[in-house]
Amino acid sequence: MDPLTQGLLGAVAVRNSGSKVAKRGGVVLLGFLAGMAADLDVIIRSTSDPLLFLEYHRQFTHSLIFIPLGGLICGLVLHKLIGQRNALSWQQSVLFCTLGYATHALLDACTTYGTQLYWPFSNERVAWNIMSIIDPLYTLPIAGLLILSLRKHWRSAAPFALFWMFAYPTLGWWQRDRAEAAGHELAASRGHLVHSLEAKPSFGNILLWKIVYRTDTAYYIDAVRVGREPKIFPGNSIPLLILSDIPWLRADSRQATDLERFRWFSKGYIALDPNNPQRIIDIRYSLLPNELDALWSIELSPDTPNKPVIYQTHRSDGKEKLRQLWQMLTQ
Repeated sequence: MDPLTQGLLGAVAVRNSGSKVAKRGGVVLLGFLAGMAADLDVIIRSTSDPLLFLEYHRQFTHSLIFIPLGGLICGLVLHKLIGQRNALSWQQSVLFCTLGYATHALLDACTTYGTQLYWPFSNERVAWNIMSIIDPLYTLPIAGLLILSLRKHWRSAAPFALFWMFAYPTLGWWQRDRAEAAGHELAASRGHLVHSLEAKPSFGNILLWKIVYRTDTAYYIDAVRVGREPKIFPGNSIPLLILSDIPWLRADSRQATDLERFRWFSKGYIALDPNNPQRIIDIRYSLLPNELDALWSIELSPDTPNKPVIYQTHRSDGKEKLRQLWQMLTQ
């Protein structure tokens, strides 16, 4: 999720801890900062390895087993800056920071990006696909209730913030299951044998979903709005990527290794760009849920197979896409 939401959840966890001192704004700030801290892994990058950050973002700092250590580090660092000023012992600072830190990875797992919750025992990228990475309907009520709870006569707002923390993802889970059911019905109406199917929330909401399913030969991308009755927005299809599509790529080359790293990051949802046979796209993400306009990709080079691939991000006309997204949500 976005850093603000991560911080807010950490703050709400501290505010609902039951401790008398958790009524202080400075103490809640410990949870807020610790709730964002796991994303400091974004600084792990390499100029010689463009895919390194894909492997380390949401890796060890987001592992469940790392929570006590992450909380300890945050607590010791923030104790002198904040804890002492609020008359806390270092143990209290560590406890509140651990509460805040513990919310981060679980919230990230609610999104579609993938979080290595079980590292180092597994490198599985857990993605429950029940919330968008940014969702104002989730963030704003939590922020408002948290601010109210810091006022003397509104402290009862804190449990309501905690309730919304769990209620909205639960609603997202239900919506995801409805979207997947609609996707299976759509595939059956086309006579397709589905090998895998996922529904992912579109940007900023849990009403409009991207459906991606795989057959023997292709991926199919559509959108469904799961209101009172599901409404399908037909999309596109793209052939599965097979290595014979890249005959010049040697199995022992650096770029072949990088391709497999990108495949792991994308959970296998990769394909050749129809407009560039040397570009491999991650088909999971696009601003419009029924299109193939990938947000990132890697580019191979037949002339330099032992050099790293080129990682690219793609931006289109965001304003126009958001206008179309709004139409899909409301029409």
